[in-house]
Amino acid sequence: MRPCQLQRYSTTLLLPRPNTVQCCSRPRVPASSRSIVTTCPRRKADDPRVRDLGREILDDYAAIRESYQAPKHPIILAHGLLGFSELHAPIPNLPPIQYWHGITSALAASSIQTYTPSVPPSASIAERAAALSSSITSQLRGSDHTSVNIIAHSMGGLDARYMISHCPPEGINVVSLTTIATPHQGSSFADYVLEPGAGPLYLPRLYGLLRRAGLSTTAFSQLTTSYMADEFNPSTPDLPSVKYYSFGAAVEQAPPLLSPFRRSWSVIREKEGENDGLVSVRSSQWGEYRGTLMGVSHLDLINWSNRIRWMVREWMGMKKTFNAVALYLDIADMLAKEGL
Repeated sequence: MRPCQLQRYSTTLLLPRPNTVQCCSRPRVPASSRSIVTTCPRRKADDPRVRDLGREILDDYAAIRESYQAPKHPIILAHGLLGFSELHAPIPNLPPIQYWHGITSALAASSIQTYTPSVPPSASIAERAAALSSSITSQLRGSDHTSVNIIAHSMGGLDARYMISHCPPEGINVVSLTTIATPHQGSSFADYVLEPGAGPLYLPRLYGLLRRAGLSTTAFSQLTTSYMADEFNPSTPDLPSVKYYSFGAAVEQAPPLLSPFRRSWSVIREKEGENDGLVSVRSSQWGEYRGTLMGVSHLDLINWSNRIRWMVREWMGMKKTFNAVALYLDIADMLAKEGL
């Protein structure tokens, strides 16, 4: 495995990004400080009170169509933080748990060749990217394939971006990357849990437990908004030879009281606006933004939907508006139409 280390760059040498406009030299006013008046108006992209969802996707993926085209090149599915390809429980005869629940089998049924590599669950982006690169190389060794498309969920999109820029798989060209709810600008919830004021959610208190479980803790600090803005994005440029697509998702109502995503949804909603419970719509946008999946949570995106929730909706006469399998099949179809 070739070294794939994230190099640190001095932020004082970084030039402003294109389209970045500094309207005045005053400190930025927090969104929560609504009573403060300033002569430096907020730009739309900086104000979480303003809905900026791009194309709102309501029920485009409610059902699976009869047929989908297969892309020219295989698809690599890159999983997110704490993810896996297939998890085997230490209980006899218990079927394995799949991260891409029902998605890989549906792609295969449509003659779409798919690979599902695993990377360290909570290691640094550079370590995960190196593992992804090595896995793609080994899985495609001996095949006739020299190019691949990557579809990545959540942090998997950061791994893929880093791999493409810094340590591509040997002998394999990545022709496209489609990210789904990837925190390209970091997550304000990651900022929150790394602050002592987070109380019982203060993440560093759990580091010892995670290490005893054999898990790294580096990934969490690399998902902050400051790390992405100051280090990762400036040092991880897009390649002109790769097509970049992205999707976001938004849950407009607060999750149920006992939902593990209730607090994260609230924190991100206040700081960044619309989000899927873990990643905001604004942070999800990268390359060609294909739209925002409305009423879809972070786990819905990998087909880990709460079936009881959908059953209740059906009893109330509300039709199902999203099927994750249909989303991935449609992305494959889109790649085929793009000649990829």
